[in-house]
Amino acid sequence: MKTVIVASTNPVKIQAARNGFERMFPKEHFRVTGVAAPSGVSDQPMSDEEAYRGAVNRTLAASELIADADYWIGIEGGVEEIDGEMRGFAWIVVRDKERVGKSRTATFFLPDEVVRLVRDGKELGDADDIVFNRSNSKQNNGSVGILTDDVMDRTEYYEHALILALIPFKNVTLTFSKTMA
Repeated sequence: MKTVIVASTNPVKIQAARNGFERMFPKEHFRVTGVAAPSGVSDQPMSDEEAYRGAVNRTLAASELIADADYWIGIEGGVEEIDGEMRGFAWIVVRDKERVGKSRTATFFLPDEVVRLVRDGKELGDADDIVFNRSNSKQNNGSVGILTDDVMDRTEYYEHALILALIPFKNVTLTFSKTMA
């Protein structure tokens, strides 16, 4: 059994990691555990680069906290405003002792009601809770689930990107960049 450490205690991120590993490696068995690991970035990353850096930092912090795992995963959601519109997305970084895999989720646009609150300093999950009269949505279906009426929830949203981040681990005879910078 291989140990996978997710740099978060959020059950959505842990489940997405479990699903991704099980789908990519159906003949292997995984113990997936979450650990609180700092991102080193803002509570609400406001750019693609900041969200990516948060995922990298979480991955590194998790590997320092639990050094004897087989894989470490950082997942960091972010928003970015371009031309007056705010987009939501997340970065996923997976590493083992030899490889690094990286991917980003699909991007979706946020409604103005949520954008105003994020601009005022709220985290996206808190803004969603206010606008949609929810509680702790970031540990449930998240923005993507709320906005799609759960056609796609936050677990599924992360799972797809996690699978893509596992490409270097599935294709061990190919060479992929090991950089996280």
